[in-house]
Amino acid sequence: MNMEEILFSIIVNAGEARGNAYEALKIAQKGEYNSAKEKLKEAEGGIGVAHGAQTDLIQKEINGEDIDMSLLSVHAQDHLMTTIAEKSLIEHMIGLYKRIEELEKRMEG
Repeated sequence: MNMEEILFSIIVNAGEARGNAYEALKIAQKGEYNSAKEKLKEAEGGIGVAHGAQTDLIQKEINGEDIDMSLLSVHAQDHLMTTIAEKSLIEHMIGLYKRIEELEKRMEG
């Protein structure tokens, strides 16, 4: 893959992962935690692909290849890191939804 293809792989896979993470949050809001967990697994898969592409770039640079830093490369890195952070936050939010649901059930019963 050339540099642009690697960068677009990072952007596309991170973007799909972000979308899956937010979909998991919407599903969890309905109390469907198993389905939300599956969507988070899909998000993790996309992050893994994007991170693999990022690692390829790092290895190329370590091996002495010239890696041009461009606005596109900065955008790709930012997109991936933001997705990782948002997925982590969403996982915590889903945990809070579960706790709230459990507390509400206790209060009702």
